[in-house]
Amino acid sequence: MIVTSGVHLFNIDPIKLKNAIEELKSKGIEAEAFACDISNRASVDKLAVHARELGKISSVIHAAGLSPHMGDGKKVMEVNALGTINVNEAFYEVMDEGSCLIDISSMSAYLTPEIVMPKRRYKYSRINKDKFMKKMMARVNLFPKQLRSSMAYGISKHFVIWYAKTDAAKFGKKGIRVVSITPGTFETPMGKLEKNEADEFINYCAIKRPGKVEEIANLIAFCASDKAGYLTGADIICDGGCVASGWSPMKK
Repeated sequence: MIVTSGVHLFNIDPIKLKNAIEELKSKGIEAEAFACDISNRASVDKLAVHARELGKISSVIHAAGLSPHMGDGKKVMEVNALGTINVNEAFYEVMDEGSCLIDISSMSAYLTPEIVMPKRRYKYSRINKDKFMKKMMARVNLFPKQLRSSMAYGISKHFVIWYAKTDAAKFGKKGIRVVSITPGTFETPMGKLEKNEADEFINYCAIKRPGKVEEIANLIAFCASDKAGYLTGADIICDGGCVASGWSPMKK
């Protein structure tokens, strides 16, 4: 989502975009849609230019992503990791002082064992994207085929947190804040796809229920606002206390 003079949504699925725009307009909210494939840099560049033409960009909320049930390991990595690189790089060029970019991660970044993460390979994201993707997939492909989507998801979301943090200094030179937010289990269409796993996660949360969409939306709105003007280079976990419990599906 991009915020200029109104709300501007981007998604690869035109039907989802149409439905979202209709819902927003029914509530009196000015909104516009733009189809975009974030795994394609040219597509993201067009989106960034279009957004800039509409006026000053006050915030970019990068929430596009695939869960393990939505694609194979390679596709999950392309959308979640490469997509984040594309969005951050493209919008860096068109955002101004006082704006904020928020990358959405997942508690899977914390629940996946740290030893699995190819963190030393993340640096290639800033050197050679093709080499970066090969390094990421080399790690994912070490696992049995049935686990690759899940491992790609955890690794890609861990990368999102790293990338947002390491972008903070660069963006800060332009007066732009960069924050990542790590949601837990929420009442969303993606959450429903992962229902079996989500129900298990909730058993270990301090708050024994899924999060409400309004709760994560309020957090995002605050982080993007001037009220959080000193917040950058940080990851905010909003998961009902699941990560804090120390539980991991790998410990079963």
